[in-house]
Amino acid sequence: MKNKEVLIIGGGLAGLTAAIHLSKIGFQVTVVEKNEFPKHKVCGEYISNEVLPYLNWLNLDIEDLHPTHITHIEFSTVSGKTIKNSLPLGGFGISRYVLDEYLYKKAIANGCEIIKDTVESIIFDNDEFTVTTSDKTILKSEIVIGAFGKRSNIDQKLNRNFIQKKSPWLAVKAHYSGDFLNHLVGLHNFKGGYCGVSKVESDIVNICYLADYETFKKFKNTDDYQEKVVSQNPHLKTIFEKSNLLFEKPLTISQICFEEKLAVENHILMIGDTAGLIHPLCGNGMAMAIHSAKIVAELIDRYNSDKIKSRAELEEKYIQEWNFNFSQRLKMGRFLSNLLQKQKLSVVLMRILIIFPFLLAIIIKKTHGKPIILNL
Repeated sequence: MKNKEVLIIGGGLAGLTAAIHLSKIGFQVTVVEKNEFPKHKVCGEYISNEVLPYLNWLNLDIEDLHPTHITHIEFSTVSGKTIKNSLPLGGFGISRYVLDEYLYKKAIANGCEIIKDTVESIIFDNDEFTVTTSDKTILKSEIVIGAFGKRSNIDQKLNRNFIQKKSPWLAVKAHYSGDFLNHLVGLHNFKGGYCGVSKVESDIVNICYLADYETFKKFKNTDDYQEKVVSQNPHLKTIFEKSNLLFEKPLTISQICFEEKLAVENHILMIGDTAGLIHPLCGNGMAMAIHSAKIVAELIDRYNSDKIKSRAELEEKYIQEWNFNFSQRLKMGRFLSNLLQKQKLSVVLMRILIIFPFLLAIIIKKTHGKPIILNL
């Protein structure tokens, strides 16, 4: 039996889920998170029902948060041509503001220690990590999980390959009051980007879009961009006209990278967006983050009980599990992204889907997982 202590860097969706799982099975968990709770984050805020069996096992009753229940999806091209389909498993809408705070409180109740600080360095030596924070706190652990999100100073310090490449993507998100169907998630194409629209708790409409920075930088602000570019799609034009902004101003993040990432680097087990970011067009990054937390927690438990004999075997098995569950979904996301960036091809694709609507169901299945099986 090894030391049952785990350090998690990042207290977002994946990091907190892993903390709850590991603490539930008897591990001492420390989470380092730089932000306060609760906090709004740029996110599509839709989760596939594939994660519900796992959340129930964690004693997380999502119904307590009053999510919307989403059963259908609608795609549209820039010109406004649409196709609708049911979601095989369905999903739910919940804001990161509400969900992350809920997970944070659950982690605390489970006995996790959560430190509000920024990690400055991670050194692996002699089979042990030494993590130093900006407050000069020094933490040591045999196992470190990386859950620090899409892009972090830690990625730079680790000299990860993707961080060396400039990314053209900018994301914008805000909450609105407005008239939108509870059961629907909309994914709407516009010149240079995509926009997701769905409801979360409290009858709030979440609008989150991904924009090519080259098209965005020509405008002074998001209002101008939304009016001149995003709203060229008639569906988005109608949505924005009938909605009222609830934030002081939209949230933005830049340099979003969909390049392939490694699931293990410097012996850190990466989960969620830290291990791989699926394109918002696929609408399922939150479910992937939750699922990756389950995978890593189960493998750490097996390693701790000597069912996995070495760190090398642990890392190899995690990479295998990550690739088995997510690599094809990530590839499909990148393929669809590249295809729909080309306006002529996107029109052809939409025409094909209208003629053969069963193809949309196939695409959805390729980007969504099956209900999580509990190997516990």
